[in-house]
Amino acid sequence: MRIVKLEEGSRKELFQALAGRGNTQYGTYTKDVEEIVEAVRTGGDRALFAYTEKFDRCRVDAESIQVTEEEIREAYEKVDPELLQVIRKALVNIRAFHEKQKRNSWFTSEGSGIFLGQKITSLRRVGVYVPGGKAVYPSSVLMNIVPARVAGVEEIIMMTPPGKDGALNPAVLTAAREAGVDRIFKAGGAQAVAAMAFGTESVPKVDKIVGPGNVFVALAKKAVFGHVSIDSIAGPSEILVLADETADPRYVAADLLSQAEHDEMASAVLVTTSMELAQAVDREIGGFLKVLERREIMERSLEHYGYILVTDTMEEAVWAANEIAPEHLEIMARDGFSLMTKIRNAGAIFIGDYSCEPLGDYFAGPNHVLPTGGTARFFSPLGVDDFIKKSSVISYSREALEPVHEDIMRFAAQEGLTAHRNSIKVRFEGKEGAGWNGQQ
Repeated sequence: MRIVKLEEGSRKELFQALAGRGNTQYGTYTKDVEEIVEAVRTGGDRALFAYTEKFDRCRVDAESIQVTEEEIREAYEKVDPELLQVIRKALVNIRAFHEKQKRNSWFTSEGSGIFLGQKITSLRRVGVYVPGGKAVYPSSVLMNIVPARVAGVEEIIMMTPPGKDGALNPAVLTAAREAGVDRIFKAGGAQAVAAMAFGTESVPKVDKIVGPGNVFVALAKKAVFGHVSIDSIAGPSEILVLADETADPRYVAADLLSQAEHDEMASAVLVTTSMELAQAVDREIGGFLKVLERREIMERSLEHYGYILVTDTMEEAVWAANEIAPEHLEIMARDGFSLMTKIRNAGAIFIGDYSCEPLGDYFAGPNHVLPTGGTARFFSPLGVDDFIKKSSVISYSREALEPVHEDIMRFAAQEGLTAHRNSIKVRFEGKEGAGWNGQQ
């Protein structure tokens, strides 16, 4: 990996390179995706089935597009029983964590006829997209379905591309059932996103679409945003390790590679105050690359987006971490919890030598659907709040409105909204001192 002394001259260019990765292909495929989305919007099932045959080499129709109970039973027979037990254990932690995020409606009576509040309502129907092909991630199935279920979403549907034989991965199917999905459909890509956004004869329209996917899925989610809500446009995975000289270089190297193996666009960054640690981590990475699978992917990831940044002080290191705003931030340093309080921008924060990123991916409970590409500056992990909406509640009696009605009329007059003003005026017509002589 490149070891760089972080100085004023190198900061801006380096941070821009990390933040801008992953968007280079968007322009290439935008037109194609928009055509697919429009075809499904207007053509419904006919277009959805045609694209599924074209891209997934699988023929589906109104009878076969939805996964049957028999297929679910077969999945349970095929899935590794030990994996199923792990899924169930992870679900306990994931549910427990998200249960703590639940909000309740609240109401308050301030006296004098004033009643205010906020009503919490779960979304009615949510669509979860799950990638297919070589990327099979039952953990992401859990992370997308559980918070929706905890939030009280009435119906959760899932769409995932089928194999050529029409079959779906048993681990994905069982994870979905264990997490509480209601219906599963066999379709992927931009056409699946469009089907959930607009509805077809077979696929119901949803209120929100969540879940990761390739560039076609990302662009389709962008295209349908506004017709439905979406979670985010997920970019390549990333990790930043914040460390001092007390960190174990072998642990640091292993954790950096745990993200570099995702794809060639993944980013792995170490920020440290110790040149000695930097050099030791670089050596450990070289050793791991000789024995780990996916070596070629990791090497390309590190070549383009792998950095070891050395700073003079921990304050500078923390500043760099906040500027990069990583998806995953590991702290391996003295006073890790104290350093955590100085972190403003990170999707998930892991503290201590034994709190490695895969713990969060699979088991600890917090959601692993996290903001990427620097968006941790203003976005949060996927959670229960993503599956609810809030309505303000306002109730004033005549006695409560009377002492403030002239203030409201003045506000409306200032903005030139005479119908707003009149809406208040008619409720006090004929009242002496109402103040309405056409001058206000």
